Amino acid sequence: MRLLKIMLVLLVCAAQPAMAGPFEDAVVAYDKRDYRTALDLISPLAEQGNADAQFMLGRMYDSGHGVPKDYAAAVAWWRRAANQGNAQAQVNLGYMYRLGQGVPQDDVQAHVWLSLAASRRSAVAEEDRKRIIETIGFIELKLTDDQRAMAQKLAREWKPRPERQ
Repeated sequence: MRLLKIMLVLLVCAAQPAMAGPFEDAVVAYDKRDYRTALDLISPLAEQGNADAQFMLGRMYDSGHGVPKDYAAAVAWWRRAANQGNAQAQVNLGYMYRLGQGVPQDDVQAHVWLSLAASRRSAVAEEDRKRIIETIGFIELKLTDDQRAMAQKLAREWKPRPERQ
């Protein structure tokens, strides 16, 4: 009888939907292309300093999903996430500097942000990391020795700055 009660409790617990937080709900909404719901859920989290939410909001502005396409806004959100150590935001910020989208084109800053992301082996897929390193190599061909040294110094001295939540 006791075993039957335990199995019944386990069955009821398993039947309950998993409790997800607002960020997870926003990701689900985004994946379903319900961008209005995703935006409503993600915006407060991003404002509160959640780096993953900031990255996602930057992605929405970059793609124009749920908001008008706005590279400057994408850069602003990615910068906040990147400053906290979000590797994907660092990658995107690096490419925005490389291309001059939402910011003036700046190969030194592109080098810094891409180098930071590439150094995070566990946060960036190996295939992406190889592509990032290749891009850094192309950037270095355009940099003077002083610019390359500056980029390396900035990356070496960089420290994450968590936002207060």
